[in-house]
Amino acid sequence: MSEQTEGAKQPSAKAESAAAGTVPNHAPADHPRIKPARIGVLLANLGTPDGHDYWSMRRYLSEFLSDRRVIDYSPWLWQPLLQGVILTKRPFTSGAAYRSIWNNEANESPLATITKAQTEAIRQDLAASFGDAVQVEYCMRYGNPSTRSVVDRMIADGCQKILFFPLYPQYAGATSATANDAFFAALSKAIWQPAARTVPPYFDDPAYIDALAQSVERAYAAMEKKPDILVCSYHGVPERYLTQGDPYHCQCQKTTRLLRERLGWGADQLRTTFQSKFGPEEWLKPYTVEEVARLASDEGKKRIAVIAPAFSADCIETLEEINEEIRESFEHAGGESFTYIPCLNDDAAHVAALSGVIRRNLEGWIG
Repeated sequence: MSEQTEGAKQPSAKAESAAAGTVPNHAPADHPRIKPARIGVLLANLGTPDGHDYWSMRRYLSEFLSDRRVIDYSPWLWQPLLQGVILTKRPFTSGAAYRSIWNNEANESPLATITKAQTEAIRQDLAASFGDAVQVEYCMRYGNPSTRSVVDRMIADGCQKILFFPLYPQYAGATSATANDAFFAALSKAIWQPAARTVPPYFDDPAYIDALAQSVERAYAAMEKKPDILVCSYHGVPERYLTQGDPYHCQCQKTTRLLRERLGWGADQLRTTFQSKFGPEEWLKPYTVEEVARLASDEGKKRIAVIAPAFSADCIETLEEINEEIRESFEHAGGESFTYIPCLNDDAAHVAALSGVIRRNLEGWIG
């Protein structure tokens, strides 16, 4: 290696000084260095276990199912049941489900892989406009990288303002709110606390609706025979959350309506359902697993397509639950053709929609 080549690989003293930060004017020489001020954008998704083995699954499920936003039963009743019976058995079944969809090449869940790709695409999009003035990172509400660890790193990198973006189109206490809780908890530990904003739900954002519609149109165009009906399957929540004021159900219904209007379809061509019921109480209905069977057996809908508009990235609930369990329910009831339309993931139209939401929420912070 030549001296010229070797020297080119070494950062200049000026670059090293900038990376380390500067001492404010008129400050004493021993004043701590301060990083150049930046704006942070922190994307947050639900989470993922570190592996599909028993202990990785147990740690992840314990954190997830101990969240009072997710399971709001009294801890005196819930925790003995959770730490005893549930976490003795469920890590095995959940681990097997994760194993069936695991990204073995990267040794991570598909949600982790996709969230990384989304973050990088949004980072490049914003860098084209703002250069390195905006730092884009991602975190997980449960598992790694934790919200606290990423917030701490962004503050250390000089982010004096942070826009926190829960990647849930529709608001729910068990998703958006608990993600915000973790963000605020991380900020509460900061010595120099940055200014903060949270992104509201974007369930009716025209670019998001258009991206959903484009994914449906592409899927239908690739089929020789079109489905009889499109099922919009949203993650479920207990029915009582609706009466307690959670807007999730209403926002899901509006997303379906706006998607139907954008596609130019009739009301009988789409159906809104809810999946992933957990526990003994009633959840939002109709349940997807039951409705797809009823469509096949009672309404004669032998060809269906299913889309999951509440998920920004494919995960265990879509790749395993929809594409395996719900598909099986449909076929067992006499269904003949089941098509799962993937989540928007890092599709260009989706990235553009998310970047548009971010840009609007950065107004006043950056030009």
